[in-house]
Amino acid sequence: MTQAIGIDIGGTGIKGGLVDLETGELISDRVKRPTPEGGEPDDVVKVVKSILADLSDAEDTAPIGVCFPAVVRNGRTMSAANVSKKWIGLAAEQLFEHSLGHDITFVNDADAAGYAESEYGAAKDVDGLVIMTTLGTGIGSAIIYRNLLVPNAELGHIDIGPHRDYEKYASNLIRENKELSWKRWAERLQTYYATLEKLFSPDLFIVGGGVSKHSDEFLPLLELDTPIVPATLRNNAGILGAASLAAHGSGDRPSTGAEQLVRAANENAPA
Repeated sequence: MTQAIGIDIGGTGIKGGLVDLETGELISDRVKRPTPEGGEPDDVVKVVKSILADLSDAEDTAPIGVCFPAVVRNGRTMSAANVSKKWIGLAAEQLFEHSLGHDITFVNDADAAGYAESEYGAAKDVDGLVIMTTLGTGIGSAIIYRNLLVPNAELGHIDIGPHRDYEKYASNLIRENKELSWKRWAERLQTYYATLEKLFSPDLFIVGGGVSKHSDEFLPLLELDTPIVPATLRNNAGILGAASLAAHGSGDRPSTGAEQLVRAANENAPA
């Protein structure tokens, strides 16, 4: 399988494209639509259908991956960020498959972005533990170990000291709303990343989100033992990651996440 479609659903926009899985490049125009007001499931599905209709160069057999700002468990959305609360507990993968008439892979958006960085970006060929964080309205996160995605890590919601749900203290939205200087914001990020470093001992941190284009303003202010670098794929990361994860589930490439962990455990179990 050399091509797959990735769809990235966000609170304000939905975008998609056809991806060359070998190079990690878009081989179509990136199609973007605004997210319908309220973010209702049926309305979002209609927008995704219109994006797929525009991707006329895609083969009918191309896998389709969709990423979404929620914890996704067995195709069901267990949370909802900046979209309708009707997504909570919804069998979203089934809804999309029924509406689109096509099998899809439905994943968390930060997981998709992190996986894309491991396949095509800043974490490619890193033989160890990588933690990607996306600094935006909140703090999204993805954990990758030797190209294996550990899904649904919600590391932005950890409690640190007196601050419960630390993303409410250190996200980029907080920086903007409180008009924090880069230095003051970096102090909050220092506490955050030092805590993750203590808990996980990663080999690499990757920082994504729109603010990553200003990484030279705040990353050099952090004092960590772990290397920390900006993401390289920027706005295409969700599309690329969703497409790649869809291809992984298509049967032509290895499965990911829990299935691969179970396989590894079975292979190493005593006879």
